[in-house]
Amino acid sequence: MAARRIGVVGAGILGLAVARRLTELEPGAAVTVLEKETEPALHQTGRNSGVVHAGIYYAPGSLKARLCRRGVELLRAYCEERSLPLRACGKLVVALDEGELVRLRELERRASENGVPGLRWVEGDELRAIEPHAAGIAGLHSPTTAITDYRAIAAAFADDVRAAGGTILFGAEVTGIRTGATTRVETLLESFDFDLLVICAGLQADRLARLAGDEREPTIVPFRGEYYRLRPGREGLVRGLLYPVPDPTYPFLGVHFTNRVGGGVDVGPNAVLALAREGYRRRDIRLGDLAETLLSPGFRALARANWRTGARELRGSFSKGAFAAEARRYVPEVEATDLVAAPAGVRAQALDPDGSLVDDFRISRLGPVTAVRNAPSPGATSSMAIAEHLADIALAQPR
Repeated sequence: MAARRIGVVGAGILGLAVARRLTELEPGAAVTVLEKETEPALHQTGRNSGVVHAGIYYAPGSLKARLCRRGVELLRAYCEERSLPLRACGKLVVALDEGELVRLRELERRASENGVPGLRWVEGDELRAIEPHAAGIAGLHSPTTAITDYRAIAAAFADDVRAAGGTILFGAEVTGIRTGATTRVETLLESFDFDLLVICAGLQADRLARLAGDEREPTIVPFRGEYYRLRPGREGLVRGLLYPVPDPTYPFLGVHFTNRVGGGVDVGPNAVLALAREGYRRRDIRLGDLAETLLSPGFRALARANWRTGARELRGSFSKGAFAAEARRYVPEVEATDLVAAPAGVRAQALDPDGSLVDDFRISRLGPVTAVRNAPSPGATSSMAIAEHLADIALAQPR
């Protein structure tokens, strides 16, 4: 039987993890990764906080919860095997007042059901021993939450794909997909015929799924997350990862403090509508992207229900003082002069037509095409486990 030709669109950490897994499961297959950029991991993979999540937040039994816990173990073993950096610095989620304790207890329940190891409730002196400069009346401490360099991991995955005989093509932006006896993929480089196609396109996921004939929702709306960084000499204000109790209404975790594996402490992000799908700067505007967002039924429904929250986030994004004030709720010693600008990221937030923010991972299959429609945080943490799951779905397609 002839070896199958398998295409993967997207050379972020997820696309490369999927390609790597496919070469393991079908060693004779011709696996080709198509990437529009000039190198891997330039978007969400290379612009996230680098946190290896332990599984605290996710609804027990959800795909996120299951694949995060599996993904942590796979990622830790891989980093050890390949001598890649992964440091368990621990995470402390703090409740600032009595009103947040109920939500913190719910996080504790979820994390326990998800099997997060070493989790403990801390107060008073125990809390200060972990984060001496932190505010809060109680906290949930996850000692195994870690930090890493996801771009380095993605590069290692790319090496594995090539070593197994796979091909990674850069500058290969997909312009058309036509399914039939084979799946014809048109790119700016050339055309390709595949027996199976897996789409891992992040910020472009919905557009490419539609090119393949999958008109189902959700649609992607880009939210820019803006960061500051503690200036040199002030990094000691935070020892590990310091997070607020999240608002269950939103998938965003709020402004928090994140140690980076290469040094430094990031503060953020906020969440403001990006005016381009890949709009990392405030001045980045693409009218086509913006029009698509504003005309989306899901975004209009979201905006009607949450315009006050959006306005507050937008105000904070233009004021370092407002950003510092939010950070100071958790570390009272932080001043605006302690913050210096850091690179921003853009989150591919999936929305259903009723304006609901899609929280769980969402994957669809239409004939020979399997598409990742939503894989936000902890997508990078879960990448190797998502790859297992995706590869099983894709390869189940009859020959």
